Amino acid sequence: MLGQDLVGVSSIHSTPVYQILLTRKYLTSKIMPLLAAIAVVLCTAMVLITWSVMGGFLKNLVKSGRTMIGDVAIVWPNVGFAHYEDLIEMLEADPMIEAACPMIESYGLAHLPGDRTELVVIKGVDGPSFDRVTGYAETLYWKPLTAPHPKDKQQRDWRNRSHGLWEQKYRDGLGLKEYDANTDRQVGAAVLGIEVSGYNIRELWGGYTPGVVVVPQTDGTTRDVQVLMFDETITLNLLALDGSGRTVDTKTRKIPVANEFQSGLYDIDKQTVIVNLDVVQDMLNMDQAERIDPDGVDDPFRVVIDPLTGLESLGAGPAMLIDPARVTTVLVRGVDSEGDPRLLAERCREIYAKFAAKHARVPPAENIRISTWEDQNRTLISAVKKETGLVLFIFSFISLTAVILVLAIFWSMVSEKTKDVGVLRSIGASRSGVAMIWISYGLAIGLMGSLLGGALAYAIVLNINPIHDWMGEALGLTIWDPRVYYFVEIPNEVESDKAVIVMLGGVLSSVVGAMIPAIRAACLSPVRALRFE
Repeated sequence: MLGQDLVGVSSIHSTPVYQILLTRKYLTSKIMPLLAAIAVVLCTAMVLITWSVMGGFLKNLVKSGRTMIGDVAIVWPNVGFAHYEDLIEMLEADPMIEAACPMIESYGLAHLPGDRTELVVIKGVDGPSFDRVTGYAETLYWKPLTAPHPKDKQQRDWRNRSHGLWEQKYRDGLGLKEYDANTDRQVGAAVLGIEVSGYNIRELWGGYTPGVVVVPQTDGTTRDVQVLMFDETITLNLLALDGSGRTVDTKTRKIPVANEFQSGLYDIDKQTVIVNLDVVQDMLNMDQAERIDPDGVDDPFRVVIDPLTGLESLGAGPAMLIDPARVTTVLVRGVDSEGDPRLLAERCREIYAKFAAKHARVPPAENIRISTWEDQNRTLISAVKKETGLVLFIFSFISLTAVILVLAIFWSMVSEKTKDVGVLRSIGASRSGVAMIWISYGLAIGLMGSLLGGALAYAIVLNINPIHDWMGEALGLTIWDPRVYYFVEIPNEVESDKAVIVMLGGVLSSVVGAMIPAIRAACLSPVRALRFE
């Protein structure tokens, strides 16, 4: 029995070999500890799968949030600021900054096909420079696909055919311009959020197809018409302001729709219309203009041109004045996309201070609003982070069952092995040596359970989308419905740092569960232990 297991151990005081021998014996001869190991496996896998999916959801959310705003925004709302080209040149000359672009952000009314009018956010941008800062080109929806979507089993995606059409729509959407046959030239165009019109149908596979509307006819009949927003026009109504922020008038213009975009955030895709920057500047009286100022009335945006030298001056009196073009925002993208955006924002503030020192008619550096993408999405990101933390706390609390199960099984094993403990104590084993047998036992179960749990979680997360598809086909159970969630695929990436933390937690829970029975075993009296029946 125990004596035979300890044969060959020369000195029980000088070596922990007996602890290793007994740990191996208990692991291979008892079935009950396997229950504790299974509990560790399941708890470790459950926490890691939850953290991976929720963490992946948060990462995708953050990535989508940055798509339309870049890393840092320099903002002077409503009336905007001039000389933004100079500011962009100064920003792009800095080694921390990869690109910058101008933007006008305003509210307006969009009159859509079907006599619907929606309040929308207007973003006036230059398409190519906006893409360099935000990755805007990736959000354009109507474009040729290199391969069919894996979930589109019935090949319903329109983008799989007529590639020539989609290439043209992609170019139009990126440039925010469209050819006008009436004028034989390119005109400014708009790109709508994919949900703005309300005519696109979200399919089960996660993509969109143009919807069909019923149009009444003059003879009392009806006919079905498929609404292709990228072939339609919309009417925009914007409220123009003067340099001091006073309302001048309402500007209305018909604009062709070049494409639609999908950012991944429903609120943006439902409320945003991206329009060519020149069009928005013209409608809001924010484009460059020349005028005569006979009264010398001070204008915060004017630049006086000396009629003799042609040079700028700030003098008053009758002169030719130039109102420089203005924008409300300059978006900035840093070279290090993973860096701290606050450092980039601070650098932008320093550059803007130099810019403001060069131009007297721009907002002062201490008043300009400079915010990071985190600041602009703080409410949404904080809410998801809190939800993720709450779910992890609940599942971690449930995982305490592993600790309790290890404690209960080891407690019963200590009772069963009381005589073995008495033998060990009677031949000289120390109390700490006896305790280490059970702690080593718990450590071995924790290591085995955590490694198996990590492997199980990795296999499930890696194949979570095929598993989910099988559940939908075989059981009719669709948990992640692409028509509801904006991310078509379930996040399926296991981050190594999260895996290490969770598996260490599994090992720790087993060790903690084994400590109380270990202390009990160490405190047993050798005489009473040997008499135990």
